[in-house]
Amino acid sequence: MNRPQPSAVLELLKPITWFPPMWAFGCGVASSGASLAEHWQLLVVGVVLAGPLICATSQAVNDWFDRHVDAINEPMRPIPSGRIPGRWGLYIAIIWTILSMAVATLLGPWGFAAAALGMAFAWAYSAPPFRLKRSGWWGPGAVAISYEGIPWVTGAVVMAGGALPPNETLLVAALYSFGAHGIMTLNDFKAIEGDTQMGLKSLPVVLGVQNAARWACASMVAPQLVVIALLSHWERPLQAGIVAALLAAQLVLMARFLKDPVKNALFLSAFGVTLYVSGMMATAIGIRAIGATV
Repeated sequence: MNRPQPSAVLELLKPITWFPPMWAFGCGVASSGASLAEHWQLLVVGVVLAGPLICATSQAVNDWFDRHVDAINEPMRPIPSGRIPGRWGLYIAIIWTILSMAVATLLGPWGFAAAALGMAFAWAYSAPPFRLKRSGWWGPGAVAISYEGIPWVTGAVVMAGGALPPNETLLVAALYSFGAHGIMTLNDFKAIEGDTQMGLKSLPVVLGVQNAARWACASMVAPQLVVIALLSHWERPLQAGIVAALLAAQLVLMARFLKDPVKNALFLSAFGVTLYVSGMMATAIGIRAIGATV
């Protein structure tokens, strides 16, 4: 049996996509107020689990069940190009799922449960019968929760020894997860042709390019405005100012994006999202142990 080369497997697992959940886990750790020196092992395990394991699994699952769409949109991807031969794409997805869940046991019951939930979303997003990615609403929502909300809350819970984080932390994690829906929508602008042919109802297909672009921007901006207001209310003016400045920079980039969404979606995804997640960390640091002081 032909076996894939390690370079093709690494491309299948898409390391560039690992950063968001790893960063979100780090935000959860930062927001917990726990000592990193005392819990550095949990930090390392959580970051590895969030990125190279669970997120990588989701990429393998997605590429396997999207191989027909990728043959249209991205024919040089590992599976449609034949560099991942036969059913190896599916085998890798299953192996990485098992490995991920084994590592998740090191984070205790809460960490394992969170990993199981994230893994369920990963398979439901791409695989039948759910295949949530067929919807421009449910698909990006599932990814947003998996990439931002679940890792953030998991990081906070694990570092706190299993204790549920304060409501303020849960609220902020939920807001940034909502905003990530817009980030996920940006990815759909490059696949309009293939999505249309394969019947996938992404927002650029369903709403049209301009309306989908407006939604992507609005869904990113609105939760950050709420976060700024909350930080101000919680007497965190420095962090509120940082998030406001980062949002102002995003608005400049969004103005360019809206002029030609298909051409500029990758630009906004690269630079605007960096500003967005920087605000996440500023917020996380601002609300450290906030439950004890608000």
